[in-house]
Amino acid sequence: MTKDKYNKTEKNAPFEYVNKRDIMEKIEPVIDNTLMRYGFIPVEVELVKENHRWFLRIFMFSTEKEVGIDDCEKVSRSLSDFLEELIPFKYYLEVSSPGMERKLKSDKEYLIFKGKDINLKLKNAVDESREKQFVAKIVDFDENEGLTIYSYKDKKEILIKKENIISAKLYSNEI
Repeated sequence: MTKDKYNKTEKNAPFEYVNKRDIMEKIEPVIDNTLMRYGFIPVEVELVKENHRWFLRIFMFSTEKEVGIDDCEKVSRSLSDFLEELIPFKYYLEVSSPGMERKLKSDKEYLIFKGKDINLKLKNAVDESREKQFVAKIVDFDENEGLTIYSYKDKKEILIKKENIISAKLYSNEI
């Protein structure tokens, strides 16, 4: 869902510099609180400029249900007025689910998607009998220890050091 938003006081004013960090510090608590109120978890919030246009993208997840278009519209409508006051320039708001095969981009996503299947790509195999790429279930994540997965092949839990992970993507055999 995309909406075009304006801040009425700055509508036609040109601007040179945007401090994204300051804007993100102001909007993230509003976004987090709104999503939590509707039972969603913020997976990623990004403010990016593409082709001379600003986009605010919010990816949300629920452990209770699939995120649908109605949910995205409800959250978008709820956020619109608050964000309009906090973002001093024209932007497009996109609210969506993370997607069925999302690449995990941060450590917190391992915890958000705990219990989900991932397609894991490693620098080095964990042992001689294992491939470097395979599907497993996220059991837990610790910033210092690494990622604990359940290996379907070995039918046991395995700890993988964070620095050994090239990429991890949500895996769905429904596609």
